[in-house]
Amino acid sequence: MGFGVSELLILLLIVALLFGTKKLRNMGGDLGSAIKSFRGAIKEKDETEELSDSSNDKPTGEVIEGKVESQDEDSSKN
Repeated sequence: MGFGVSELLILLLIVALLFGTKKLRNMGGDLGSAIKSFRGAIKEKDETEELSDSSNDKPTGEVIEGKVESQDEDSSKN
């Protein structure tokens, strides 16, 4: 129950008659620019993630000073 070439051509003709070719051309251009900006935003996001990942290569942390007590000693005191 798919569309054949003849059905698609008839549908395209009806859409062109309803909207006009100038409006269809404008809608196509708007759609193309929207897709282009979307792709650019995704590419920019990926580049910023790569930069932030490379800056986190050096491990950071703190040294905690204190006495270590085992849990066995704590439980025997109770």
